[in-house]
Amino acid sequence: MGQLQEIEPRLIHWGYQIIAVSADRPEKLRESIERHGLHYLLLSDSKMSGAQAFGLAYRVNDQMLRELRQDGVSLEEASGEEHHLLPVPAVFVMGKDGRITLEYVNPNHKVRLDPRILLAVAEIYAREA
Repeated sequence: MGQLQEIEPRLIHWGYQIIAVSADRPEKLRESIERHGLHYLLLSDSKMSGAQAFGLAYRVNDQMLRELRQDGVSLEEASGEEHHLLPVPAVFVMGKDGRITLEYVNPNHKVRLDPRILLAVAEIYAREA
């Protein structure tokens, strides 16, 4: 989330709006917004209906649940649900015409899209608009 905040002014300058979606419940998102001073729109998909509709949801297996709990992470506490679903990290860039111009999905939650790539793509399509 911090990387988005760093590039947000340039994206806004080019006419983009950042909308982030999290598996956390709204109360947890408020804490994140306040803690990190986020300015972009951060929405809750704690029931995972959006992630499922986009084909991005996956069920966390028992081993991963144990590892998360050992790291102090409770999916039930974060989402307020017991579905044990998480979204695969994804980034979509959509043009004003509603067409998706970039789709980045990586099942490894530790590998995120480099913000420089996002900026480069956003700038190209902003110049074409």
